[in-house]
Amino acid sequence: MRTGSIGRFPLFAVFAVMSLLFLLAACGSDPTATPTIAPAATNTPTATPRSTPTPTTPGQATPTPTQPAGAKVEVCPTQRVKGLTGAGATFPFPLYSKMFDEYNKVCGVKVNYQSIGSGGGIRQLQARTVDFGGSDGIMTAQQKAEAAGGPVLHVPMVAGAVAVIYNLPGIPSGAVKLDPDVLVDIYLKKITKWNDPRIAALNSGVSLPNSDIAVVHRSDGSGTTYIFTSYLSAVSDAWKNGPGAATSVNWPGDIGGQGNAGVAGQVRQIPGAIGYVELAYAHQNNLTYAQLKNSSGKYVEPSLETAKFAADVPTLPDHMEVVIVNSSNPNAYPITGFTWLLIYENQADAAKADAVARLAWWMIHDGQQYAVPLDYVPLEGAAVTKVENLIKKIKVNGQPVIK
Repeated sequence: MRTGSIGRFPLFAVFAVMSLLFLLAACGSDPTATPTIAPAATNTPTATPRSTPTPTTPGQATPTPTQPAGAKVEVCPTQRVKGLTGAGATFPFPLYSKMFDEYNKVCGVKVNYQSIGSGGGIRQLQARTVDFGGSDGIMTAQQKAEAAGGPVLHVPMVAGAVAVIYNLPGIPSGAVKLDPDVLVDIYLKKITKWNDPRIAALNSGVSLPNSDIAVVHRSDGSGTTYIFTSYLSAVSDAWKNGPGAATSVNWPGDIGGQGNAGVAGQVRQIPGAIGYVELAYAHQNNLTYAQLKNSSGKYVEPSLETAKFAADVPTLPDHMEVVIVNSSNPNAYPITGFTWLLIYENQADAAKADAVARLAWWMIHDGQQYAVPLDYVPLEGAAVTKVENLIKKIKVNGQPVIK
């Protein structure tokens, strides 16, 4: 008896193969299983919960950053954005340069940040020609009203000290002491010689020269100027009612410099000069700086430690628009301030909103590891939570980008 076949294969063999294929298909799926969904992303790998890595040494591979436990937020853009633009403060530029370089390694996003000064950053944000601004000064009510994109969030990144630098050949860093009244009167041009009796009285044993004081200030709109003049206004009614506190003021004299680098350059070149710069610029340019008398009567040098005491504010407002000069902490350096990213709360471009929010989130977590080596005070404790809440306010069509 012949068995039925298709071509040269017996029919029973065909039926056996078909049965086997059916069983394999059934075993390869589970109709009751719940699908895994990537968080708020399409075509983007699911993020692993992130925690701050240990900084690498030269020659080591850069580790993939991770967020603290509980902060399950993807830090790379989820909508294929590969570039962002920002402009503003020179105060944090050494840190931002490092942060943005590392972020590009992690996420493949190039951040083009123009260090043009806080005033320029505010203007570009107002005109919506950048994705975010950078400022060491809080926007005024008028500046906020003139912002084309509506309400602006002030998202602090770090704090830092503004050093009072000088060029006195033969006199080392920290040897010169200044109190608030003397510093104000130097900038008001009431004290014009380094061996003025009022300066000499504070500096017993220091051989001060009989030379003119060349006062150097910022020529551009500057958040560093905002911090510096906020301090002068806090300690002097004459300054408060005169030049005042702002990113740009009417200086009594003498020499203007563009950016922190410009002021540092002028002081380095001019014997007898005095100026003010973010501490990192003083260190990078090997400049000498003064001790300042704080509100407790203690002379302190600008440093990471003394700036940290100033930034340790017991109660911070939710909007984080706070000035921390002239701290009451007895160990605090008195000219210290935050630097902020300026970001529109209500965004029109969903992809850019997603990218900016996730960049900011990375900066306040993983990016903080780069602050201390560059003399900036990282965010800590309750400040981090408040800043997270600010970033969560970034919205598109009323819906938060990060929930």
